[in-house]
Amino acid sequence: MHSLLRRAIIEQALRPGLRLPEDTVGEQFGVSRTIVRHALVRLENEGLVTTRRNRGAFVAQPSRDEAQQIFEVRLCLENEVIRKLCHKMPASGYDQLEAHVRSEHRARGRDGPVSIRLAGEFHVLLAELTGNAVLARYVREVVSRCSLILSMYARSHSSDCAVDDHTQIIEAIRRGDHDRAVTIMGHHLGAVEQRAELVPHADNIRSILSHYGKELAQ
Repeated sequence: MHSLLRRAIIEQALRPGLRLPEDTVGEQFGVSRTIVRHALVRLENEGLVTTRRNRGAFVAQPSRDEAQQIFEVRLCLENEVIRKLCHKMPASGYDQLEAHVRSEHRARGRDGPVSIRLAGEFHVLLAELTGNAVLARYVREVVSRCSLILSMYARSHSSDCAVDDHTQIIEAIRRGDHDRAVTIMGHHLGAVEQRAELVPHADNIRSILSHYGKELAQ
């Protein structure tokens, strides 16, 4: 359930500021409020949910300053990922990355939320391939929080640009061209950050989670 809630946030179905009543969430997933509470605590630790005293849990709403800080940290982390991968890539690493890019190509232009999730998962996969579990965990957290930021501020999502940049990053790492890989990554993340613009949006939590709750029942 934690993974599905997290996915609903990353896919921008659950929008920033949306209240997450434990009873409503539990009803949609068919679980107790205690289980819901545990999942929300995990999401809060990941920076995706905030709890307000006497009001309950809400999807987090990072400020513009916080958003900029998160992107700055993400760039530093991802540059370290590139440095490590240019030095050593696991035997199956390129196969995994290329398979993921093929998934991105299949989703391109067909499913916006899936494209957004896959774009983030590409960066998480890069971090996981370093073999450094701590680095991968921090990258996973900042990537998730960037997806949340895009829910609030992004004007649009260009899956075309994302996939093309990912392909170029893979090729630069394959050649051991650290400087080019870092340059592409900086341009890639910079382009994402530049699309930031607050976009108000209202949603009904019951209708959103009904879709994700069905997956838990399968």
